[in-house]
Amino acid sequence: MTTMRAQRTRPDREPSRSEGPAGADRAVTALYATHYRPLVRMAALLVQDLATAEEIVQDSFVAVHAACRRLPDSDHALSYLRRSVVDRSRSVLRQRLVVDKSASRLAPDLPSGNGEASIEVERSAFISALWTLPARQREVVILRYFADLPETQVASATGISEGAVKVHAARAMSSLRAELGQVRD
Repeated sequence: MTTMRAQRTRPDREPSRSEGPAGADRAVTALYATHYRPLVRMAALLVQDLATAEEIVQDSFVAVHAACRRLPDSDHALSYLRRSVVDRSRSVLRQRLVVDKSASRLAPDLPSGNGEASIEVERSAFISALWTLPARQREVVILRYFADLPETQVASATGISEGAVKVHAARAMSSLRAELGQVRD
């Protein structure tokens, strides 16, 4: 009995799904402590808005907590979390397109509010060039080079094959080189 109780309170081991809500709380708290800031940076690059990026990541952590009992281990939870951030970022971008199209039809003279909410990093030439890429290429570059994920995890987070990740990355890097070469000239 005492060994079981000692095992449950050991802080150096990962919480088990079988520990119920308390185990899920500890597992998500451990993920949050380690991965919150990098995920916010990744989402901010994807949506170009820090406040929205924070909401996306927070909502993703809530979703992981709800799904925690179904996930086999913390690696799957982290993969689920990354995928959730990418999917929610895509959703925000789609929603912005619809709003922008509607707003331009209703009031074409009004300036867009996106510039006010953009994060500081938008001003750099690289970030501007990054936003000239197609959405999928941009996602791959951000996940691969900013989030420093291997191709397998990028494929999992974006829902495409590893081969497609390689193709998108190569095309994106070629486009970025060309775009940044024009900026220098």
